[in-house]
Amino acid sequence: MSNENPPPSRKPLWLVAAVCIAPFVLSFVAYHFYQPEGRVNYGELIEGRQVSDSALKLADGKAFSFAQLRGKWVYVTVDAAACDAYCDKKLWQIRQVRKTQGKYPERIERVWLISDGGPPGPRERSEYEGTWFVNAAGSDVLNALPHAGALNDHIYLVDPLGNIVLRYPRDADPTRIKKDLQRLLRVSRIG
Repeated sequence: MSNENPPPSRKPLWLVAAVCIAPFVLSFVAYHFYQPEGRVNYGELIEGRQVSDSALKLADGKAFSFAQLRGKWVYVTVDAAACDAYCDKKLWQIRQVRKTQGKYPERIERVWLISDGGPPGPRERSEYEGTWFVNAAGSDVLNALPHAGALNDHIYLVDPLGNIVLRYPRDADPTRIKKDLQRLLRVSRIG
């Protein structure tokens, strides 16, 4: 008979190591592979896109740059000068969203990027007064706008620093667009 003691078990050591390492592994997996379904915003979040500061021309021939609008939230829509029913609907929506902001309408601007370079009609000029009518034909501003489908399907929101932050889908709900903007205006300290 031998008086030798059996070697000590290493189970406790491995258990302590697993308990210490598990939070790091789980946080890595959650950060890189888990996308939560719930979100507050209606528009699709666009990350890391800056609107181009290239020199453009307004429909009346004056110079325009998005730098002029720094410090303001800007709704951008893209359409041809011959504004069809959907174009008209988008212009109406962004006008109404701006009007419903109560004490904050001066923090919001509207830009219509005219993709074919033609002049907007007199009806659009009078009905959507206050909108910047910008000739964007052939400019790199159109290439900077991220789009799924046609470029004129979307309404974009640019923050006061010139970043494209939200893209709204075709036939977007103006009530939900308004709620997004109200939330942003309430928490924003930059514009």
